[in-house]
Amino acid sequence: MNFFNTQHILKEKRWKWIDYDKGISIILVGFGHCLSVLKGHVDLDAYPVFNYVATFLYGFRMPLFFIISGIFISSGLKRKGYNGYVTNRADTILYPLIVWGAIQITLELFTARISNNTVTPASYLYLLVDPRQTGHFWYLNALFCIGAIYATMKSLLKMKPLAQVGLGLILYCFSAYIHVNDLQAGFLTDVCEFYLFFSLGDLISNVLLTEQNVRRFSSLKLFFPLAVIFVIIQYQFAKINLHGGVEGINYVEHKMPFFFLFEALFGCTISINFSFLLQKYNALKFLRVIGFHSLYIYCMQIIMVTVARVILINVLKVHYVPAIIILVWIAGVIIPIFIYNICLKLNMWWLFTFRNPDRPKPIAPAEPALELKSA
Repeated sequence: MNFFNTQHILKEKRWKWIDYDKGISIILVGFGHCLSVLKGHVDLDAYPVFNYVATFLYGFRMPLFFIISGIFISSGLKRKGYNGYVTNRADTILYPLIVWGAIQITLELFTARISNNTVTPASYLYLLVDPRQTGHFWYLNALFCIGAIYATMKSLLKMKPLAQVGLGLILYCFSAYIHVNDLQAGFLTDVCEFYLFFSLGDLISNVLLTEQNVRRFSSLKLFFPLAVIFVIIQYQFAKINLHGGVEGINYVEHKMPFFFLFEALFGCTISINFSFLLQKYNALKFLRVIGFHSLYIYCMQIIMVTVARVILINVLKVHYVPAIIILVWIAGVIIPIFIYNICLKLNMWWLFTFRNPDRPKPIAPAEPALELKSA
């Protein structure tokens, strides 16, 4: 039994570089989640290299997901129409947010006495109105809202991609004001911050989804100078964030928002270029499998890394911190893929989508948060 659905994924006609990019990004996200869950349970300060790597590679991975999702909105609206597109977003993004957010909060409520977490029954409501209070589920909330708003502006008000980017810049400035002045606006803060990245995805979609441009974006001559500049930018980015005080890893994002915008866009550029190179040489195919499942990995990741931490530290009594970090990190990426495919084989599709896909093999949603299919 193929618990990772590898053959189907690799044979399906898809934009390979998209899956490569999502695979790399969700692995980086998983590393950050791993360190977050281990904090206070192991001595991470004894191995500062892990924190430095996480900080160095932070900043561009979430903006990249919004850009990738925006790349497919025009084709999605063309195929499904406005109502079909928004319904699909609710089915593939909002529904998993509610289901897996509720599962995680319920588990945290049951373990509150031994874990000393701050979760309360109000956290269920926070999933929709202030998702940052619930951790990583803010992303799905923001992506659904941004997709619905953008589709409305594009389909009903006929706003062109360049005008949408202009709106995104205005909203980004508003989010910058919120962050710099330590204001609170619930889910609207993330909607304002990341609308720009989503709109940029739509603006450049015709360029990135044209076969004729594959050779241009798959150039090593482009990659190496980008890589040098990327290292310099990320070095400065990490240097500032490591001394960010109470803001920690979010210091640049919140207090230097326009440097963050520059860093994020450049990081996204080289990540896309590197993904085109992987596609060109057909290398590291496992990243495509991981990228295909990235939405489901994201939904289950905190639960899985927490379970892995408890088993390794409390049950197996593993004490070597680097081994714990690596094993918990791997578990947070691999186990959700295994669970997702097992659930589909057991006809438990309702954990991931409201509508029965009615297909024997798992199919990625057409326009989802993290695993967008080709147009």
